[in-house]
This record gives sequence, C-alpha cells and structure tokens, in this order.
Amino acid sequence: MSGEGGKKVVKQYIEDLRKKIHYHNYRYYVLNEPEISDAEYDRLFKELEELESEYPELITPDSPTQRVGAKPLEEFGTYEHSIPLLSLNSVSAQSDVRDFDERVGRFLGIEEVEVEYVVEPKIDGLAMELVYENGVLSVGSTRGDGKTGEEITQNLRTIKTIPLRIFSDADADAPPLPLLEVRGEVFMPVSKFKELNAELGGKGEKMFANPRNAAAGSVRQLDPKVTASRPLDFFAYGVGRAEGKEFSTQWEVLDYLRRIGFKISPVIRRFKEFEDVIKYHEEVKERRDELDYEIDGIVVKVNSIEQQDRLGTISRSPRWAIAYKFPAREEFTRVKDIVVQVGRTGALTPVAVLEPVPIAGVTVSRATLHNEDELRRKDVRIGDTVVVERAGDVIPEVVSVIKSKRTGAEKEFRMPDRCPVCGAEVMKEGPIVRCIGVSCEAQLKERIKHFASLRAMDIEGLGEKVIEQLVDRKMVSDATDLFFLTKRDLLKLERMGDKLAQNILDALEKSKHTTFSRLIHALGIRHVGEHTASLLADNFGDLESLRNASYEEWVSIPEIGPEVAKSILLFFEQGSTKELLDKLERAGVSYEKKEAGVAEEEVRKVLEGKTFVFTGRISMPREEAKSIVERFGGRVALSVSKRTDYVVAGEEAGSKLEKAKKLGAKIIDEEEFREMAKGFK
Repeated sequence: MSGEGGKKVVKQYIEDLRKKIHYHNYRYYVLNEPEISDAEYDRLFKELEELESEYPELITPDSPTQRVGAKPLEEFGTYEHSIPLLSLNSVSAQSDVRDFDERVGRFLGIEEVEVEYVVEPKIDGLAMELVYENGVLSVGSTRGDGKTGEEITQNLRTIKTIPLRIFSDADADAPPLPLLEVRGEVFMPVSKFKELNAELGGKGEKMFANPRNAAAGSVRQLDPKVTASRPLDFFAYGVGRAEGKEFSTQWEVLDYLRRIGFKISPVIRRFKEFEDVIKYHEEVKERRDELDYEIDGIVVKVNSIEQQDRLGTISRSPRWAIAYKFPAREEFTRVKDIVVQVGRTGALTPVAVLEPVPIAGVTVSRATLHNEDELRRKDVRIGDTVVVERAGDVIPEVVSVIKSKRTGAEKEFRMPDRCPVCGAEVMKEGPIVRCIGVSCEAQLKERIKHFASLRAMDIEGLGEKVIEQLVDRKMVSDATDLFFLTKRDLLKLERMGDKLAQNILDALEKSKHTTFSRLIHALGIRHVGEHTASLLADNFGDLESLRNASYEEWVSIPEIGPEVAKSILLFFEQGSTKELLDKLERAGVSYEKKEAGVAEEEVRKVLEGKTFVFTGRISMPREEAKSIVERFGGRVALSVSKRTDYVVAGEEAGSKLEKAKKLGAKIIDEEEFREMAKGFK
C-alpha cells in the first residue's frame, strides 16, 4: 500500500490487530479461558511484529510487542503518589477484629448490622500503583513510604496480567477514563516459585527464601529482561484517582476493575453480618494452602465509599479497613543437630534438628536445609539460632541464621561421602548429592516400581500397593528378589487371593524373557533412560560386554556424554550391583543378544524418512511403537494423508484404514511392523 490513504488503512489494521492480541492476552492470562490455540495466537503476534518492523513509525508504547525491550537502567527514579497508598493496621486476635467492627459502628453512629464489609485476601506480595492515561499505561511504581515510591514502569510492563491498554467499560458503554490510578499487588505464584528455585538451584545460583522475596527481587531488576523472565502475577484491589468516574462501594470498584481487564482475586467476598467475616477468616485460613499464592490473612474493608470518607484515616492508616492476620508461620529456635535424610530417588537432604517450637498451630522439631549448596549459602551451623518458616504441608525450612547470637561454640556440618542408609558411594549432581546404591532401602519402593514398569520389565499386576507391602514387610531387599517369591509369600499380603497371586507369579515368569535394552532400562542406572538404554544395547550387545567396558568406550558413543558415562561407571563399581546381577542370572532372566550395531543399521534403512499411521487395536503399546519409528529416523502421524508411507492396522481399524486404501498407502499388520523393527524396543 502507498500514499496517505494506504497508510491509514495499515494503521487501522495494526490497531485492530493489537486490540485482538490484548483481548486474547486477557482471556489467557487473566481469565484462564483462552479462545484460540497457541499457534493462532503466535500467528497474530508474528503478523503484528512484521507490520511494526515495516512501519516502525506506527509503533506505540501500548503495543503487545513492547512489553520487553527497554534498555537497562542505572537506577530507578521516584514517583510521588497523588493520593497516599496507606498501610493497614494489623490484628491477629478475634477480639481485636471485633473491636474494629464496634469502633466503625460507634464512629458512624449506626447499628452494627447496617455496615456491609468486603473481605479480600491479604496477598503476601508488593503493593503497586499503575497510572493509565486515556486507557494506556503510563507509569508504574512501588508503594514506597506511601507518599513516594520507585518508578519501575518498564518492569511492570513485562507482567502479562498487567494490561498495557485497558478495555472500555462495556457495561457502561464508556471509553477509558482520562486518568485512572489502579492499586494492586505483584506476587509470584507458589508453583512458579518452586520451579524458579529448582532452576536456580540446578545452575548452582542463589535461590530465593520465599515467593515474596522472589517477587521483590524480580520486580526491582534494573534490566527489564530479567523481570520478564520471572513468572510474576498481579491482582488489582483498588483505585486512587479516577477522573470522570465515581464509585459508591468497594464492591463496585472491584467489579469495574474486572470489566476493564484486570485480574481480581477469586477469594473476595461481601458480607452484611460481621459474624460471617469471622467465619470466612477461619475458612480462608483452612484453604490458604490450596491457593497458588501466599496470603497471610484477610483484609476487611467497609464497603460503602461514603462511609469510608466519613471514617477517614488515623496517621498513615484508614479507619475503614483492617488486616486480620493468620497465626505466624515464622519463629526463632536453635539448631540442636544436622542429620541427613535419603529420599526415595536417592537424594541426600540435610535436615536441621530443632528445639521444638510452635508455628501456625503445629510443633516443629525438624526443618529442611534443602541441599549442601543452600546449607553453605545460609551458613547454618549446629548450635545456631535460626528463623524457621512453615508453609502448608511442606516440611518447615530454615530461612536464615541470626549470626549476632553466635557464641563461637557452633559447629560446621559436612555432607557424608557415603549413603547413611546403605553405605554406597554418593554422587554430586549440581547442588544435589545422591546415593547410587541399587539396594538402598530408602529408595527401594521407587526402584522396584521402575523395574516392574511397562517400559522396563513389564510385570503385569505388580501394582504400587503390592510393592509397598513387600518392602514394608521386608520380603524383598532389591528388585531381583521379586523372582524368588512364592505363592505362599504373596498370600501373606493384604487383599491377596489365590488367583491374583498366581497371576503375579505368571507375570514374573513371563518377564524373565526380555530384550537387552529393556533390562538395562530396568536396572535404574542414573541418567540412563529408555533411549540411552537402547544405545547401550546396540553398541555392546550383552551385559558382560557392557559391564566390562571402559569410561572411554561409553563416552565415545554419540549422545552419551561424560555425566552419563560417569554414572554408568559408578553403577557397575558398586558391590551391590554385582550382587544384583548375580541374582538376576540365578533367577533365570534372559534377553535377546544381538551383534552390536548391525541390526540397528538394518532397521534404520527401512524406517528412516518414512511416515507411519497406527490404527485399531495392537498388542504393542502405541508409545513404544512411536519411539521405535522416531528412534530410527521415521515419523508417526495421527491422520492418513498422501505423505503416509505405511498404515499399521490392528483389530477394529476404522476410517483411517478406509482412507489408506483410497490413497494407496501401504497397509501392514502388527507382525509385519515388528519384523521391520527387528525386535527393537
């Protein structure tokens, strides 16, 4: 397009495209109810990027493409709030919150029942103010001291639940206000916080103590790209100035914010009876651990704006609102000792043994120190006075050390170089120290579950409940003991009948005849999954060759790196591994042996570059069939097309088979596919 007329058309098209993307952002990030697929959204966004690249003069600050892109700052500026962001008086006793209600009624000169309250969660995040001019975000700032905050607009723009442009008020058929100040809380969801800490810990970087610290550390980055990489969220809960708009209640404020595109906490309620406020506090306290964000109480607000104005403020707090907090989750106590627990995956976790202390209604005597790196970073020593936090059902953790209380008698702790449960060697992977013993009692249930699983030895009927009983009753000491169980042994288990016991024995007998790759996978070698097991089987052919190979031979195989090779080496060096392999041989476990590399090359020649479609019922698990095709360079499609090379048809094959016949695709049965795959699994 050329000329002014053409440019106007492009400008309008770009504006319409932005509105579409803003709308779909709202559906996805705020309502969690997307209307289009990710692929369709990506197409719209890419189209906008291309148009703005072609017409850079049409780029506007509220464009979805401009969320991230500002240069790092040297320091934050300040921003003065037009209406102070007041802090709230906090209480934790029921008698104190009842006093608040009585004061409100007394001050207003009306009966208690005539005051309506809005109850909101007290989010454990950071209070923010967003200023919108004609519907476009212009300034974002922290609460600061209530009068002056830090101006962090470029960072707040990166948070997906903060709209860059607010919607028109559809209910009132009105355009955005000339000026609107929105107050709310930036926080980090608990699930995302855990993921972030796991990622940081895996890199050996400093982890955050809690979601609030993570949110604070993320939102105050001088480089907005760092903030953009962090999973921050935002709930709106109020307004400052609102030119051209008047509200009669707090409930109306929240409804308006929701209508113009803001995310509002679903925990908000409205009550006419103050007793219901008390009951709701108890209800939310019980439910708090179900929420994906930290809250430390509820905020109780007089609903009527007119009554709020009459009540006014005292010093820096409003008379019309109060924070009704939950019991504290942090307390001080002393570290009596540090011990090591071995988890079901072999991870060694240092745990502080504490002088018992009540936290949130529970007496706490132990707290996790996560891993050796965290223990060193926090510098926790035996004898230290520490801050302990308890959040929900998660094991309490040591947050920090009060170093000013040290006497010099404190002792440093060192992680053991042997597993405290089985005595096997340990291996450090990033921040995690892990036991590699194959018969470690702490890991036994998980190891047996893996050994018996579909993709490993495929022992049908050996479910989780049976495995737990076998281990708890000490009837097995490692996975190979399964093959020496008798019917008499099995009948001792709860809910075990003669038929089920016989079925398990039959399944155990059947599983003794397997493939080499399945057997390797079943051994549970660290970092050796199904694909790596297949590589090892193809390159070594039998167990004797594999266990006698050198580190250099393992690492020379494409796709097997130093970490995997080291893990294999440590596995075969353990005395318990030799015992396990000897027992497998005595049990009569056998596997198909192949000349390394030859069969693989034959299969690759047949499958590489070919497209397969599976239809109907086949005995081989679909995921297994798919992994074979993809491993040897083929592709599995869900539907038949002109590009389909083979259709593997099982029993009751339906429309896909008919379509394959019409298009002339080659139709084979499961046996023919197995022959093509040469028995690989």
